[in-house]
Amino acid sequence: MAYLDHAATTPMLPQALDAYVRTARELGNASSLHASGRAARRTVEESRERIGEALGAKPSEVVFTGSGTEADNLAVKGLHWARRASGRNRLVTTAIEHHAVADAVAWLGDHEKADVTELPVDKLGRVDVEVLAELLDEHADAITVITCMWANNEVGTIQPVCEIAALAAPHGIPVHTDAVQAVGHTPVDFAACEADALTLSGHKLGGPTGTGALLLRRDTKLTPLLHGGGQEREIRSGTLDVPGIAALAEAVAHAVRTQEAESQRLAVLRDELVARVREAVPEAVYNGDPEHRLPGNAHFSFPGCEGDALLMLLDAAGVECATGSACSAGIAQPSHVLLAMGAGEDDARSSLRFTLGWSTTKADVDALAAALPEAVERARSAGLS
Repeated sequence: MAYLDHAATTPMLPQALDAYVRTARELGNASSLHASGRAARRTVEESRERIGEALGAKPSEVVFTGSGTEADNLAVKGLHWARRASGRNRLVTTAIEHHAVADAVAWLGDHEKADVTELPVDKLGRVDVEVLAELLDEHADAITVITCMWANNEVGTIQPVCEIAALAAPHGIPVHTDAVQAVGHTPVDFAACEADALTLSGHKLGGPTGTGALLLRRDTKLTPLLHGGGQEREIRSGTLDVPGIAALAEAVAHAVRTQEAESQRLAVLRDELVARVREAVPEAVYNGDPEHRLPGNAHFSFPGCEGDALLMLLDAAGVECATGSACSAGIAQPSHVLLAMGAGEDDARSSLRFTLGWSTTKADVDALAAALPEAVERARSAGLS
């Protein structure tokens, strides 16, 4: 099986798996005061230090969560609630966010009557910073939070998050960025970028599923979603998953340490994949920014094909890929990202995402190139339903 869906989840790194198994054999609740509890707490704090060091954050700014989705919800809702108390009610987002952010924002709009403003993107999927600058000139006093992903999960375009943070800073508006797809794949420095909150997820970079973190500046006010034992600065209550945290730290440290070399390797493989797809299907449309994009992302529209049908045909031929975010897989609807980029509905339904990771080899690219022509021909025969 050729696995080309690393943006959905990537295999656990051997060293992360070893860290998980080793730590899972040990007893102790990190909130307990006895020796076993103190040993577990030591593992948590050492992991916090490793993640902070890798991503340019202070250890005290690392808040562990159960997933990237939880961290996104904690940031978006928590920052909005904390600032809403001062009379603000406008939340600024983009038209291309992952559903973990987009649906949290929509919920705040529907259930909490938040005023939501979506920043548009250009045809390459890049957020228009000038629109934000104009919005800040007119409505800065009404804005609770700005949330913009670091890199898009579908088309791979890297966003101007640091520019957005620089624009927001003089107004005292916190900026959150969903960096789930970015960490370990492109340079991420929390301190240098000056965002106020940043989300990451373990299973996107070689760690275990069910682990994530929110980097949150110490002076940033946030209302918690969960109440209970008061863990994680009273921001995220709940018994800490010590083995998961140890494995997450191992994965983050490794992914960041090897990021430059691995990105170069993946970019070469991706460029070959792009060339092979264009050779096999000349009319295929390559989506996203051709330069400022994640090294392992190749996103295409295949005119005349239904994306879901093409995915299943490739799956039957031994090639696994995606039509978009795995969190919304199985729902027959056009990509909201491509629609925001100006694509028509048919083109937005005809897309496939091929994403590469640490276990990807040239053999995976060869398998796709061999299976694609027949799959496209058959999908076109079926047509768009």
